[in-house]
Amino acid sequence: MNVVEVGRSYAVGWGTLALINAGLAQSKGRSRLAWFLASLLLGPLATFIIVVTDNPPPKAPK
Repeated sequence: MNVVEVGRSYAVGWGTLALINAGLAQSKGRSRLAWFLASLLLGPLATFIIVVTDNPPPKAPK
């Protein structure tokens, strides 16, 4: 396995984690796109943040 293959594997894993985090964030009532982008930058740290934070409060009716 050469360096390019390792880099690709790492990028695929990081991207997959970002997709999983987006779905997890949506299930907790958060923005899917925002957490996908945050996950691309933060990776596993974003997963931890999503899991340990509470759900946002419901919006008041207008």
